[in-house]
Amino acid sequence: MCGIIGIASNKSVSTNIINALKKLEYRGYDSAGLAVISKGEINEKKCPGRVEKLEKILFQNPSEGNLGIGHVRWATHGVPNEVNAHPHSSEIVSVVHNGIIENSDELKKDLEKSGKVFKSQTDTEVITVLLTEKLKELDPLNAVFKTLDMLKGSFALGIIFKNFNDFVIGARRGSPLAVGYSNNENYIGSDSYALKSMTNKISYLDDGDVCVLSKDDVKFYNNNKDKINKEIFTLSEDKSSISKGNYKNFMIKEIFEQPFTTKACLKEYIDKIREEINFYNLPIDPNKINKIVLIGCGTAYHSCLVAKYWLEEFTSLSIETDIASEFRYRKVRFDKNAFYIFISQSGETADTYAALDLCRKKNVKTCSVVNVVESSIARHSDCVLPIHAGPEIGVASTKAFLGQMLVLYLLSLKIAETRKDIGQEEYKKKITELKQIPKLIKETLEGEEKIQLIAKDIFNSKGSMFLGRGLSFPIALEGALKLKELSYLHAEGYPAGEMKHGPLALIEDGLPVIVVAPKDKYFEKTLSNMQEVIARGGKVLLITNSGGKVISENIRFQIDLPVSSSTLTPFLFTIPLQLLSYHVALFKKCDIDKPRNLAKSVTVE
Repeated sequence: MCGIIGIASNKSVSTNIINALKKLEYRGYDSAGLAVISKGEINEKKCPGRVEKLEKILFQNPSEGNLGIGHVRWATHGVPNEVNAHPHSSEIVSVVHNGIIENSDELKKDLEKSGKVFKSQTDTEVITVLLTEKLKELDPLNAVFKTLDMLKGSFALGIIFKNFNDFVIGARRGSPLAVGYSNNENYIGSDSYALKSMTNKISYLDDGDVCVLSKDDVKFYNNNKDKINKEIFTLSEDKSSISKGNYKNFMIKEIFEQPFTTKACLKEYIDKIREEINFYNLPIDPNKINKIVLIGCGTAYHSCLVAKYWLEEFTSLSIETDIASEFRYRKVRFDKNAFYIFISQSGETADTYAALDLCRKKNVKTCSVVNVVESSIARHSDCVLPIHAGPEIGVASTKAFLGQMLVLYLLSLKIAETRKDIGQEEYKKKITELKQIPKLIKETLEGEEKIQLIAKDIFNSKGSMFLGRGLSFPIALEGALKLKELSYLHAEGYPAGEMKHGPLALIEDGLPVIVVAPKDKYFEKTLSNMQEVIARGGKVLLITNSGGKVISENIRFQIDLPVSSSTLTPFLFTIPLQLLSYHVALFKKCDIDKPRNLAKSVTVE
């Protein structure tokens, strides 16, 4: 879950490393560091905390060199401090690492027995010590290969050498690593986003690959040490701004971008003239599908749950959802006529990629719904359905969640229409309804001021509960997750009907309970569950689109949303929950764009 960068150039690289690390900081912000070859020595600078702190250190004490590596850390082994920060260097080699070395304890014990001394608690330092030993008898490339043979687990590595000051070595197993090309300068980075400001020419390392980059050349090797060639991709132009503009932080900017991002997504998939949903590259005929499996983690998993309701409503197919981190550890019965769909904002989520890789090995048809079309998950899927949300910088996902749901809704309709599970009239009607979503989202965002008042009322609570039924249940889960991510308050999402089966014991006087209750077939039942909460002293926030038809003097707050088709309510009811979590976190003075202990792209198990 860390981010790494490496640059070989004909000029000083420190500034470019810092700029790349700022872009990679969404992967981790526990510590930051870099190392350059300067005057024949490894010059290392690192610190706990953010990249801006490292930048200040460099301003006071510059590190100049034409070859260097950098790192931002999400801590796995060892507390976030200067000693455990990367790079990890000896006198002759310096290493940055994203991933987990699973046999590091075993290797460390053996090395300590032979007299080696370790300075840090990290698994990465084992790599540095091993390389230092191998370099006594081997050249850098063979020393790297010998070291890699001893490692179990996942890694993307960037390595520089004191006595070889004209190249950087990169290596990949499990964790993603990209290579970028420019004039008199070449790069390695955890993802293309970090390299995009420097180049749009990118290659990707596959598992087991090693690369050696100098300022003029890049050489690639597979795990058999055979020299190989790599395809060079030209990155798509991204016209979206990554500036906060006039907004306080990225998250609120991204929340208010949602009318525009949903409109952009609809424009990509709906033919305006024919009023037709276009998916040209599906790898399997919907008429030959007997099952769809939706797989994701965190917020992406919640979009899977929403899609399950839609697919069951619109089609006659069997629908399953699965948490990616659990999927590949069960004895899954793979079905050649099933369609496996993987959801990930970054397209680099380690658990989701591993589940996809298992499906590929079982030779079943796969599809990815991603925001980054150049990502590992996108590149290894049979087809890719981009959500067209633009860069999402805030760690807590907002616009990407709506984008995932939107693409999955479109896909649900298209599959249903192709299979003739719904008629043409109903199909066209739902497309027409869907095109109103950007406008309705904009109207929903106009209620922010009231949500600020609610947030002020509840931000000192010790916890909260989110309730919903049907399509609103996954939205309740997502609302609870957002509050946990941003404000560090305990929050739980439940199907409202399950309250009486245990969770009702948690209700006490003043406990905030957010009830998601659109005017659908569950409406009356949800209100009955709400009354059970009120009777036990819960402080209820009701979110509804009932047109003011709910009358209860004991509701603390009520938010009324625009009326929409019942199948489209997830798009609108998500918005006030995003805003509520945001404003609660703001009142609590939390770091909204970079919540503690989290990272945007989860690239470790």
